[in-house]
Amino acid sequence: MQGRIWYNLFNISGNKVINLVPVFESSQIRFVEVSELLVKDYLDMVNDYENVNRFIGGEHKTFTEEQERKWVQRKLEEKALVFSMLEKKSGEFIGNIELMDVNDSAAELGIAITAAKQNSGYGTEAVLAVAEYGARQLGLKRVFLRTDPHNSRAIHVYQKCGFIEYDRNDEHVYMELLR
Repeated sequence: MQGRIWYNLFNISGNKVINLVPVFESSQIRFVEVSELLVKDYLDMVNDYENVNRFIGGEHKTFTEEQERKWVQRKLEEKALVFSMLEKKSGEFIGNIELMDVNDSAAELGIAITAAKQNSGYGTEAVLAVAEYGARQLGLKRVFLRTDPHNSRAIHVYQKCGFIEYDRNDEHVYMELLR
């Protein structure tokens, strides 16, 4: 297996675009390992309370660069199935998606998308691609998730991807996709 190749490109407008070797791809997204090169993008995303943070932890918390670097290191050491998503066309950061608590046939899905890339179809494409990756590469028969009951956009995406609600309370909607 070749080593991972890291390189920086600049797009036409002069913005720095980071391209990493993909683990897998879908039609518009490259799924890459998390990277310290993307820490600034991670911070911009997770510290956006209105569009992201309030849906991924429930508490209004500001993350530091040091915390994000430790998160990346921990995920890499654990060989976690967390992927950063990069737009194929521009190389821009879309968000992160993860399969957590993987066992023989099931895993929990988590996803966060930057505000700038929301409402562009990336959530649907990413969820479908990772569910397919889980089924083909890991033999998953069930992918489940929980989301904030007020996050109607996410619930709509999950339903479009075939997830069915199986439980609900004041804090979470629980959904699953069975294969």
